[in-house]
Amino acid sequence: MPTAELTPLWLTLKVASLATLLAFVFSIALALLLARSRFPGKDWLEAVLTLPLVLPPTVLGYYLIVLVGRRGWLGQWWEEVFGFPLMFTWQGAVLAAAVVSFPLILKSARAAIEGVEPNLEAAARTLGQSELAVFLRITFPLAWRGILAGTLLAFARAMGEFGATLMVAGNLPGKTQTLSLAIYDAVQAGNDALAQTLVLLTSSACVLILVISGWLLKGRET
Repeated sequence: MPTAELTPLWLTLKVASLATLLAFVFSIALALLLARSRFPGKDWLEAVLTLPLVLPPTVLGYYLIVLVGRRGWLGQWWEEVFGFPLMFTWQGAVLAAAVVSFPLILKSARAAIEGVEPNLEAAARTLGQSELAVFLRITFPLAWRGILAGTLLAFARAMGEFGATLMVAGNLPGKTQTLSLAIYDAVQAGNDALAQTLVLLTSSACVLILVISGWLLKGRET
């Protein structure tokens, strides 16, 4: 495949990797909160955090535009700090993919953390361990399979993100055009050979990720 046609692949891998990392950090913190805390409005918070799984891409994209557009508070902050707008950039594509993939890590991580015996964590605290140490030494080693499975699913979802990315980052070849957008362009242009190649590449990567995730989840159950 020519170098120009490989550009969407490298961009997709970069966007999906950074988006998964961003989603991972926030998901783990919120999964711990939901799994180990009780507070008013917990169910409502969980419902809001899970919304990206069920909202139409256009609705989610609109919310992101309101948030990161030049009149949005995050968009204004970003432009003041970094000197360029977040809209129609690969960084915007990262944000869109992170928001879409975030619930997959959150739900898997919460389920995995809830499967860890709380008494083990409590025992570590009585020995003077900090909350971070308890997570790193007790919770994560016992829940890592479920967390990793959710992370892989989130990476696959980020790789295939289309709707919200198109609205926030646009479809700029060599700049914000990911694999899913390149496939759309190839189909629109009647370039069936390129479309088939990109579809096969994307499908193969996603199937591999799903198989690995299945292995991890089976390992957690045994």
